[in-house]
Amino acid sequence: MKTYTYTEKKDTRSGFGAGLAELGRTNPNVVALCADLIGSLKMDKFIEENPERFFQVGIAEANMMGIAAGLTIGGKIPFTGTFANFSTGRVYDQIRQSIAYSGKNVKICASHAGLTLGEDGATHQILEDIGLMKMLPGMVVINPCDYNQTKAATIAIADYEGPVYLRFGRPSVPIFTPEDQKFEIGKAIKMTEGSDVTIVATGHLVWEALEASKALFEEGISAEVINIHTIKPLDEEAILKSVAKTGCIVTAEEHNYLGGLGESVSRVLALNNPTPQEFVATNDTFGESGTPAQLMDKYGLNSKAIISKVKSVISRK
Repeated sequence: MKTYTYTEKKDTRSGFGAGLAELGRTNPNVVALCADLIGSLKMDKFIEENPERFFQVGIAEANMMGIAAGLTIGGKIPFTGTFANFSTGRVYDQIRQSIAYSGKNVKICASHAGLTLGEDGATHQILEDIGLMKMLPGMVVINPCDYNQTKAATIAIADYEGPVYLRFGRPSVPIFTPEDQKFEIGKAIKMTEGSDVTIVATGHLVWEALEASKALFEEGISAEVINIHTIKPLDEEAILKSVAKTGCIVTAEEHNYLGGLGESVSRVLALNNPTPQEFVATNDTFGESGTPAQLMDKYGLNSKAIISKVKSVISRK
């Protein structure tokens, strides 16, 4: 089987910062806005090189979304930056009314998503943001897996006309995708070939799925791992093609099982090919304080949990 290794770990928010800085050099219409979290969003280089194209809004996220919507009218491509909780839950009305309803070309860039924000706890974590954003008509939802993919996604969304929600994280995670990759919105990536089970993962859980597939291979279980970096629009063809071969599927995400990737996959299966499915996700709960590793373990968001769900779903075939 194909295996993946890494030589470096880096936070995906730094991938966003690197992508934004590159856009600052190549696309004069790109502007950036931040709600008092420049360092956390890694926007420093863009600001250093393009001070006249940056707007510090302060702790006024709703205003930031309104300003961003207005900037698109003049042909600008605004990238907003704050924590995922404040990028969605705090400003849902503004996103719905000012951005999504009129299809404004705003890129909502959200760091510190999921549980792995860690010690800041439940008030700063968010596990329902994918659901909030994917339900908005016309909103693209992207959740890349590592530094390189986040950088590539950041650059790619500038060329897409319409609202985008780009979700990334705080902890350092393995870099295992190519540095020179071309990011295609809505196109899943098959990481490994397999015949016994399909594992569809997004974000930080892609690496955990690859680790699980290696352990499963040692036990004689052949797992096909698919990286779903775009949750909406979902690559339905890739999912259906895989489950037609394997006959069962596990979805893995750092999000509530209600409203996330798993439910989107369930809809595709129900309409086209009803298939046994298991979910690796949080179980209708808020998070708490702890290190990212402690939280991923407690809430069952790691390779160990994926392996358990794989064995369960195979037994249901």
